[in-house]
Amino acid sequence: MELLWGVLGLGVGVALGWLLAGRRGLSALHLAQVRAEKAEALLAASEQHGADRVAALTAQAFAESSDRLLALAQERFAADQKIAAGELASREQAFRGLLDPMTRALDDVRRQLTTSEQARVEGHAALSAQVRAMREDATALRDQTSRLVTALRGSQARGRWGEVQLRRVVEAAGMLDRVDFTEQEHARTDDGALRPDLVVRLAGGKRVVVDAKVPFLGFLEAAEADDPSGRAAGLEAHARQVRTHVDALAAKRYWEQFTPAPEFVVMFVPVESFLSAALEADPTLVEHAFDKQVIIATPISLLALLRTVAYAWRQDALADNAQKVLDVGRELHGRLATMGGHLSKLGRALDSAAGAYNETVGSLERRVLVSARRFQALGVVDTELDAPQPANPRLSAVSAPELVASAEEQVVALETEPRTPGTEPRTG
Repeated sequence: MELLWGVLGLGVGVALGWLLAGRRGLSALHLAQVRAEKAEALLAASEQHGADRVAALTAQAFAESSDRLLALAQERFAADQKIAAGELASREQAFRGLLDPMTRALDDVRRQLTTSEQARVEGHAALSAQVRAMREDATALRDQTSRLVTALRGSQARGRWGEVQLRRVVEAAGMLDRVDFTEQEHARTDDGALRPDLVVRLAGGKRVVVDAKVPFLGFLEAAEADDPSGRAAGLEAHARQVRTHVDALAAKRYWEQFTPAPEFVVMFVPVESFLSAALEADPTLVEHAFDKQVIIATPISLLALLRTVAYAWRQDALADNAQKVLDVGRELHGRLATMGGHLSKLGRALDSAAGAYNETVGSLERRVLVSARRFQALGVVDTELDAPQPANPRLSAVSAPELVASAEEQVVALETEPRTPGTEPRTG
């Protein structure tokens, strides 16, 4: 703007120069023309400079406006960003408040899943160990069973096993070794030596012979058969083996060699299923054995028989010891009478001691405490003396006839029950 005003001032100067030049002549006109040219050049330069100046000012103003606009935009953006951040924080807080219960629930589920997985892994490991142990036990059991079956195929091993089972039954029945029974007793006959497995001694000198038999091969074939026909054939063979044992045992006629004995022999079968399997194939087997004076016994029936024998032995022992029991009873009765006398003396002594105690208490109250209470009246002591309570023992007198009898009276009369003619009186 200053340049523009300069140009205008120059133009005014030029005009004034023309007016002065009209008076001065043509020389002045030339000078005016020169000045006019200079003025035009100066005006052109001024216009160019003004345009540059305007452009610069316009660019500067645009730049300042842009900077202000940018600053305002930044301030607005910062304010909006702060507001958005606050809203975002509040929304995040609210959303977090909604998600916290779910997060805790998910954490609990995760912990439970972890615990369940650990328990599953431990349970699977334990189950695997148990299955492995069961497999090993099954393998060992199969091997042992195979060895047992192989061993029982031999007649000597079967006989020894039958003897062991017979001994266990006898021990379970309470029969003492070498007292109520005899193992492997020998008897010489014309046909050779007879050796039963067991001879049970009965009360009164009688004896019962027991021999163990283990029919096993046919039973094993029936158990290993895969079809009904094979099982039936095995059971039939097993029944024939049992019948053969019955006939062989009956032929030995043990009751003639071990007299006095009832006219039968007991054949012990160590397993209940052995006899039931034989009876399934041959129901007449028991009747055939009875006809041959052979009683087939399993562990249960033999146990019942031996318990009966043991009871008979106990009754016989009681009968033999009746006099000893009577002597012991008389001795006990005399000692009870002596003890009753001592109890009576003790009661009288306690009664006498109680009387002496009561007399002492009376003397204490009448003679001693009367003088001692004077200390309290004189203000020497503060406590009062209490008199002891007299003793009043309640002693029961001995009245039982066994206890009041004298030491010489060894037996007292007891009540007897009414008896029928021809019977002996029974004492209590």
